[in-house]
Amino acid sequence: MSRRLPGGAPGTVPGSRDTHVALRTARGRSPASQRWLTRQLNDPYVRAAVREGWRSRAAFKLIELDERFHLLTPRARVVDLGAAPGGWTQVALLRGAARVVALDLLAIDPLPGAMTLTGDFSDPDMPRRLAALLGGPADLVLSDMAPNTTGHAATDHLRIVALAEQALDFALATLAPGGAFVAKVFQGGTEQRLLAAMKRAFRSVRHAKPLASRKESSELYVIAQGFRPG
Repeated sequence: MSRRLPGGAPGTVPGSRDTHVALRTARGRSPASQRWLTRQLNDPYVRAAVREGWRSRAAFKLIELDERFHLLTPRARVVDLGAAPGGWTQVALLRGAARVVALDLLAIDPLPGAMTLTGDFSDPDMPRRLAALLGGPADLVLSDMAPNTTGHAATDHLRIVALAEQALDFALATLAPGGAFVAKVFQGGTEQRLLAAMKRAFRSVRHAKPLASRKESSELYVIAQGFRPG
């Protein structure tokens, strides 16, 4: 029997017909905090995530990526890096993954069907530990990780590319032949080394920006499929 999405939802992109919600009080809040709260209240993905039982609005990003690239296959072994609070892990489980290991520096509330670890993915022993938990190499490594931003676009881009390069090294040590890797990056022009490494190791490498990514955000995802061990 197939697993259902939270709340019986079909996992499609939420509509934008909801009416505008005003912030009830600004007392004691900075202008930046007011803007953030207003955006959260009026974000259709935030509201849909709450309504449907997803742990974060980011779940819709993976749903979109999966519908486009068919990343999650029945009986797949999946590693979710930077998993907290668990939205992507939910999607992986409910779309048929057989085993999912969710890893983050922050503690993750338990998710039925997933194995959650608190730790650093760059620990040299981590690929071996995860392979033991998965019962073999991973079919898919997911990374929605991002560093703390500085507000300086060039610096933030360099930081997230460095993090994606680390995640790629982890994936290369973890994936089964034919496996796939997904990582978040920021738009910019200094990721050629990362892309070159992916193209050497995978059959196809593409970029995508899900509709669930906010328009003002520079984030996009690089999707590498068809892992070819060296």
